Amino acid sequence: MNLQLHHVISDISGVTGLRIVRAIVAGERDPDVLASMRDVRCRESTQTIRAAMVGNYQPEHVFALSQALALFDFYQDRIVDCDAQIERALQMLCADKVEPSEPLAKPRHRTKQTNAPKFDARGLLYQLTGMDLTRIHGIGPSVALALIAECGTDMSRWPTEKHFTSWLTLAPGCKISGGKVLSSRTRKSNSRVAARLRLVATTVGRTETALGAFYRRLAARIGKAKALTATARKIAVLFYRAMRFGMQYEDPGAEQYEQRYRERVVKQLQRRAAHFGFSLQPVESGVS
Repeated sequence: MNLQLHHVISDISGVTGLRIVRAIVAGERDPDVLASMRDVRCRESTQTIRAAMVGNYQPEHVFALSQALALFDFYQDRIVDCDAQIERALQMLCADKVEPSEPLAKPRHRTKQTNAPKFDARGLLYQLTGMDLTRIHGIGPSVALALIAECGTDMSRWPTEKHFTSWLTLAPGCKISGGKVLSSRTRKSNSRVAARLRLVATTVGRTETALGAFYRRLAARIGKAKALTATARKIAVLFYRAMRFGMQYEDPGAEQYEQRYRERVVKQLQRRAAHFGFSLQPVESGVS
């Protein structure tokens, strides 16, 4: 139909996109009327959307659009059914659990993810595990639900966090022959948990958090691919410690992480200098 709606709206399945698509299927062709369906939160102006709605509405193309819309609605209904079934399963698991004494803290972000469950998954998971896993940056209700579904709540099956990250194939490999390291690459795997954690690490790398600073520091030194795996492993370790030992994660922030990293590097340099009989002296500010 030569419509350019997908170029001016980032999410065609959003409020504005669905309004316009449903109106087109219903028979509306006036670009002014279609552009007036723009939601107030849409970044593009009404004039831009109107220009994108000028095209040729061929019957066969409109029919194909109506079929795609019907399939979209069908799958949305099935997702609602899956959410209801998951909610019932969580309620059954929480039936014999004692409610935590401390109330669940407010979420860090008010905005909801597009694919987040339609029920209070965060509250049910808090009752099930006794831990607020969403305090770990990058782990939202959907990711926490996936981790619990894949790993369960009994983390004693893995004696240490190294066993756990090795099971996830996020730990470095150890191919050694004759005392020589042949390869330290992580093993290839179809682990859904590892794939999800890598996606989480991609998002966390853009945040002003300690995990984000960790990712950016490694990315500058060893590359983005290895930094992604290392950050995913660190998030997996935090999840293991929270589930196994009840650790309450508190983000120190990017600045404090960088300060701690600087202190560690300075201590290492001082030890190496002392080993060779030298001592390091700080340079006064303003002196080149």
